[in-house]
Amino acid sequence: MAPGEGLELVVRGVREDDLEAVHEILMSPHVIAGSMRVPMSPQSSTRDRLTPPPGVYQLVAEAESEIAGFAELITYPDEPRQRHSGEINMVATHAGRLRQGVGRALVEAILDLADNWLNLSRVGLIVFDGNAPARRLYEGYGFTHEGTMPRFGFRDGSWMDAHMMGRLRN
Repeated sequence: MAPGEGLELVVRGVREDDLEAVHEILMSPHVIAGSMRVPMSPQSSTRDRLTPPPGVYQLVAEAESEIAGFAELITYPDEPRQRHSGEINMVATHAGRLRQGVGRALVEAILDLADNWLNLSRVGLIVFDGNAPARRLYEGYGFTHEGTMPRFGFRDGSWMDAHMMGRLRN
């Protein structure tokens, strides 16, 4: 499917039977390159991740009855001075569904949850240097560059800088 074509997506909360599909996405080379994931992580690491503590919201996007993407929003309901904020911890698309609107659908769902249900006035995220498509996606939803963290991560034998981005809602 070409970019911009109408892929019908359903975004919903993660279920137990999503484990294998989410693990496949998280182990994709492009997801590992754009996150703090480590290659060859066992499925048990994904199982642990999919049992989140309170305040963590996990979504999947389904296309044609298959998991096309995964996203995670972290909030701080037990932190009185931070409960107004959240972080998009991950937006990951299946390698076969890149540039088909999956990331956009997941970001829209996360921001709807943040704005209209959790009343978050700030949502932040971190994106690695060199991930221009992700930066453009987030900028399209009002995120702005707030700073750069040199040597934030290490990948494939090299240091990576990361950019903090944030979106404030009045």
